[in-house]
Amino acid sequence: MRSGMEKDTCNVVCVNKTVVARVKKALPRGGAIGEAADIFSVLGDPTRIKIIFSLSREKELCVCDIANILGLTVSAASHQLRKLRDARAVTYRTDGNMVYYSLADKYVEDLLSDALKHVLKNNR
Repeated sequence: MRSGMEKDTCNVVCVNKTVVARVKKALPRGGAIGEAADIFSVLGDPTRIKIIFSLSREKELCVCDIANILGLTVSAASHQLRKLRDARAVTYRTDGNMVYYSLADKYVEDLLSDALKHVLKNNR
């Protein structure tokens, strides 16, 4: 008896050498794939998604405002921001005792925007 998993696999060994070579050549070298995976990993948390979303609405927010928007303690917000900073998704600046965060670049904002569009489109 065949299991449902077998339907997703090839039943013959036939490799299109031209296609395989072309895709292998196009694969990014070095740590690029790992760094891209890190971005997806860090964005795999709803709290961090909310932070990115908030920062996409306002160019810059202080840690206290982010904590208030999300209903977190300042410590919890800082912890999540540190993860985003380590992934180079956000940058920060200090002004006296205040720390202000902003998105590092438009790519993360676009990634989140595209993901939300996809989800909202498919939930209609």
